[in-house]
Amino acid sequence: MKALILVGGYGTRLRPLTLTQPKPVVEFANKPMVLHQIEALAAVGVDTVILAVSYRAELVEKMIRDDAERLGIKIIFSVEDQPLDTAGPLALAKDQLNDNEPFFVLNSDVICGFPFKDMMEFHKKHGREGTIAVTRVEEPSKYGVVVYDEKDGKINRFVEKPQEYVGNKINSGMYILNPTVLDRIPKAPTSIEKKVFPEMCSKQDLYAFVLPGYWMDIGQPKDFLKGVRLYLKDVQKTNVETGDSVFAHGPSIVEPVMVHSSVQLPKSGTIGPNVVIGPDVVMEEGIRIINSTILAGTTIREHSFINSSIIGRKCSVGRWVRIDNTSVIGDDVVIQDELYLNGACVLPHKSISKNVPEPDIIM
Repeated sequence: MKALILVGGYGTRLRPLTLTQPKPVVEFANKPMVLHQIEALAAVGVDTVILAVSYRAELVEKMIRDDAERLGIKIIFSVEDQPLDTAGPLALAKDQLNDNEPFFVLNSDVICGFPFKDMMEFHKKHGREGTIAVTRVEEPSKYGVVVYDEKDGKINRFVEKPQEYVGNKINSGMYILNPTVLDRIPKAPTSIEKKVFPEMCSKQDLYAFVLPGYWMDIGQPKDFLKGVRLYLKDVQKTNVETGDSVFAHGPSIVEPVMVHSSVQLPKSGTIGPNVVIGPDVVMEEGIRIINSTILAGTTIREHSFINSSIIGRKCSVGRWVRIDNTSVIGDDVVIQDELYLNGACVLPHKSISKNVPEPDIIM
């Protein structure tokens, strides 16, 4: 069984993290974003994953090669010379996908429970050309809504940002398609949502599979942090692998928290809820971290406070620093002591010596 993951281009929505590494290998819950998907695909028998990329393919390959070997997954890179939108990459990879078996298609910045086994069973049961996984949203007027028959899942139409209620399910960015679909997609920039799916729908060849549980597009910082909260709640565990005595002599842990096994926790402070601490992070005494992700190799010095923010790799956060309001700090940034960053977006390799009291981009 095969799958194609739409890795895409420059990851502009997740900058500055993607200025120093491609979006699919930015770490989400202590593993590359795309690896969550590859592991879930491997678990249901997918043996070949095609990564449709147009940017820094060699770095993506280097960072996931060992994991692919561990999982027994063959990785094929399909490199676009020009952006091909969301359907063109399927035509580009036609020779790899056209083997008479249904295949998965995924957007690379989706996180959920990945119920691929149930999804494939549903696809085979209805026997038509395509299945879209759909998810419920609270405000459907902000999205393109999938209107379908709730008895059998057959999709009737798509309504873009409806002003009147027509449903509350949207495309989740995960599909199963039969190879026959490939014959109708040109090797040119083509939208699967605007061109391919409406054509399939008109022929009653497209069905909706309703995702159970949570779902999030984590392609921008605010949603990345929300995705962390949903993910940690879903796995329902505090993953602190630093020794039996950590709770007796370490900081207060407010679940859920995920701390990499290489991290030595301080003796005081409070971590959590909804916090991910990456490999080789150093935290000094009296720190407070809430609703945030700290990436590998960063140092958080004593009595600093981090809330609802993402701190990049190999940063140095000084003493008595406060970082808040969806701040995103790029790799290798030095933040001097006693500063306040409010909604700051700091590009990599910068040294910050002044407060950032209002949301701003620090270049």
